[in-house]
Amino acid sequence: MVVLAVGLAVFGVKESVRAWQMRRDMQTVERELGTLRAKQAELTRTVDRLRNDPLYIEKLAREEMGMVREGETVLKFPSQSSPQIPHAPR
Repeated sequence: MVVLAVGLAVFGVKESVRAWQMRRDMQTVERELGTLRAKQAELTRTVDRLRNDPLYIEKLAREEMGMVREGETVLKFPSQSSPQIPHAPR
């Protein structure tokens, strides 16, 4: 009888730990699922814009590929980096 009680106690502790680990893993997976759903929604909006918004396509072409319309003039300015101070001779 004592052996049976000890066996059930050990089994109960192991199962309690296992159940706690499974709940923790489930919470992690649910957080990841929420992140993935948000990313999917963002990608769906992007796909919709690419299919239906010519101005968005033009914006991407200009910004990411450097494209311009025929007849446009592109002006390029030097970057606004900090000026280099020449070293004085010693």
